[in-house]
Amino acid sequence: MDTKNFKVNNENSTINWIGRKVTGAHNGTIDVKEGNFTLENHQLTSGKFVIDTRSIKILDIEDPETNTQFANHLASDDFFNSEQFPDASFEITHAEPGDHNHYYVTGNLTVKGITHSIDTNLHIVTINNGAVIETKIVIDRTKFNIRFRSSNFFTNLGDTLIYNNFDLTIRLVAETH
Repeated sequence: MDTKNFKVNNENSTINWIGRKVTGAHNGTIDVKEGNFTLENHQLTSGKFVIDTRSIKILDIEDPETNTQFANHLASDDFFNSEQFPDASFEITHAEPGDHNHYYVTGNLTVKGITHSIDTNLHIVTINNGAVIETKIVIDRTKFNIRFRSSNFFTNLGDTLIYNNFDLTIRLVAETH
């Protein structure tokens, strides 16, 4: 059996986020803390990556004071409670190969100490001793006790409503180790 273990290079990996509200959207980045995955006979069999919730950056707000206030709010208990829960993670529990290096993946997503199983599709390309995994995960924040301005929990929000789903577009770059 040909087994290759990959370690995610957090410096070269990227996660972009988008959160939407009635009046528009905000976007930014968040850092990968660490990660690894395994291929057996060129098939993805397992993997996990950890996100540093303290590294959330907002890219669409240019005013430094407003940007800092928003970043601090995202780090607060209204959202990610980054001081108490500095890490969020996704661990693959099942990977089913599809065509053209695509996989149907089920995994455990943990945010704020709360874990839920989610499904996603990912694409993996291996070149020599390296690999790149790309996926987009749509997350219902309310499942992880992130309720701020959610219509599931509050009424009469009008144009202050924040939609429950947010997107993570993930690109993990890794090398064998």
